[in-house]
Formats: sequence, structure tokens, C-alpha cells
Amino acid sequence: MNKIPVAILGATGMVGQRFVQLLDQHPWFQVVALTGSDRTIGQPYIEACHWVLSTPMPDWARNMNMVATSVGAFDARVVFSALPSSLAREWEPCFAEIGMVVCSNASAYRMENDVPILIPEVNADHIELIASQRKNRGWKGAIITNSNCTSTGLTIVLKSLLDPFGVKAVFAVSLQALSGAGYPGVASLDILDNVMPYISEEEEKVEQEPRKMLGKLNQGQIDFAPFPISAHTNRVAVSEGHLVCCSIQLIKKTSLDQIVAELTQYQPPRICKDLPSTPKPVIKVFDQPDRPQPRLDRMIGNGMTTSVGRIRSDPIWDVKMTLLSHNTIRGAAGGSIYNAELAYQAGFI
Repeated sequence: MNKIPVAILGATGMVGQRFVQLLDQHPWFQVVALTGSDRTIGQPYIEACHWVLSTPMPDWARNMNMVATSVGAFDARVVFSALPSSLAREWEPCFAEIGMVVCSNASAYRMENDVPILIPEVNADHIELIASQRKNRGWKGAIITNSNCTSTGLTIVLKSLLDPFGVKAVFAVSLQALSGAGYPGVASLDILDNVMPYISEEEEKVEQEPRKMLGKLNQGQIDFAPFPISAHTNRVAVSEGHLVCCSIQLIKKTSLDQIVAELTQYQPPRICKDLPSTPKPVIKVFDQPDRPQPRLDRMIGNGMTTSVGRIRSDPIWDVKMTLLSHNTIRGAAGGSIYNAELAYQAGFI
């Protein structure tokens, strides 16, 4: 196939760099533009970007000149947005209006009624909201969002249990990596020998976004899943990989063996099975008592797999477990790329 031209908005930041890394030699997409702040416009990417990833900057990106985040600055069919939420709210509709499909990592439009928060192996059918979005707003393109990075792995796990058993309530405590705060992120004197027990607006996102993603598409809008989620979010001194410890109350009582079986055998819907970014496996279940661990397990499935372990009975509810998701790949840039693949497969690009 002729590759689809794409642009990366906010390409110099932590998530922007992940987009550059993950789109290198992508079978469907080719990066034709990188945008940044006013001070970087006209500079080659190698000069504009302080590269912090462990893999080398791709050769094609090094000498690509930065352009403005504005309509007319580039020609692309897909826009990957790593913009701060305030800039995303200003610019993402501008690109959607002229026909580009914006796959956004920003939170600005996640909770809009006609904007899907997509995790393809969870709610691929929500892609149909694009039709309502285009009708409502008069756009030729669309905005598609991925979820908050902490919500991603939790939602995938809940989906695997929701269909066979039903979910009544969820209690979750997150241990979130430093990269989730971007670069330079949290000051070293704040996080060394310490845990930060507060992340602004994070708990609200974890308590609401999974309920939208696990809700039902109903006449052009989403009916949220009816169960409550109680979340405590914490920043810890780990580079990448968000760990979540959760307890789940089920509607239908079942055995731990059956819960493990449902997690292990969970498959994405048919439309997602052959997409380049579909994780294999979707969920990796550990039986060792001390796994998953961020340093050891975050790159399973090229960083797209959700890892689960310590599955055991909960003395108050039904089951408790620990899950791990790579926050800047699965929960950010990789998730947005996966959404673009789904949008193309579904005929919206």
C-alpha cells in the first residue's frame, strides 16, 4: 500500500518522541511533518529535541525541519497529537474541520459526548461515534482520543471480566511512573526516597474514563457502565510502567481459575486481529507471586500487552490483582497509533 502521510503535533516532548520512535518504519504510516513550539520552528529535529529515549533517534527524523502547529503548515491525512491539553483544545478541532483524523493523547476532548475514547481490543465499536461527530460538528475529519495512561490497563482487565461475570464495583491504587509527568517532570528532590500521593486530576480520570470506554453505544452517544470506581493515584520513582493494585466486586460469583482463564484467553474483536499494533497477547497472566514488575515486564508485546499477576481472593469483595501497563507506549503514543490503524480499517481514513 502507499503509506498514509501523518504529522506529529508536539513532537519534541516525551510522548512526541514515542510517536517518532514507534512510527519509524510503520507499515501503514509515514511521518511528513513534526510540529513544536515557536522557538523550534525551522530547526532540524535533532536540534529542537532533547532526545531522552534509549533507542537512537531515527535517521529520517534528524534533519526534518520543525513546522508550526497550524492549519496550512503541512499536508497530512492523520495527525497524532502529543499537545498539552490547553493547546489541544485550541488546535485539534482546526485539523478535524479540514478533513484530518486527529488521534489524540490529550485529555481535552475525551469526555465530549460524540468523541470516542478508544482502546481497540475493548470498544472498537465506539469508532462509529465518528459519524455522529461529523454530523454534529460539520467536520470532514474527526477527533479520536486514547485514555489516560493509568486507565488503559485497568480498562482492558475490567473488559475481560465484565462480559462473562459483570462488574459491580472497583477499588484501585496506582503506582505511576515518572515519565507520565513528561520531561523534565517531577523534581528529583521531590521523588527520591519518596512517594508523591497526589497527581492533579488523575483520580477523576481513572474513575470516569473506564466507565465511558466500557459503556454501550446508544444512538450516537455512550451510556456509561453503571459501576463505581474508587481510585488512589501515586507517583513513584520508576522510569516507565504504571502498576495498579485493584479489588473487583463481580455480579456473578465465580472461581479464581475461571477468572484466570478469562484473562488469559481474552481476544480483541475481529476487526483488530490483524492490525500492526494489536498486542500479542492482549493480557499476559503471571503465576509467580512477585510479578508483574515494571522493569521486567513493561515491554511484553512491544510495550502493548497488559500484564496481570497476584490474582487472589479478596476478603471484602471477590478478587484482587496487580496489573501493569507501559504508560508512554500502550497508554500514550502506541495507543494513539493503534487507534489510527483501527480508524483506517473501519474506513474513516
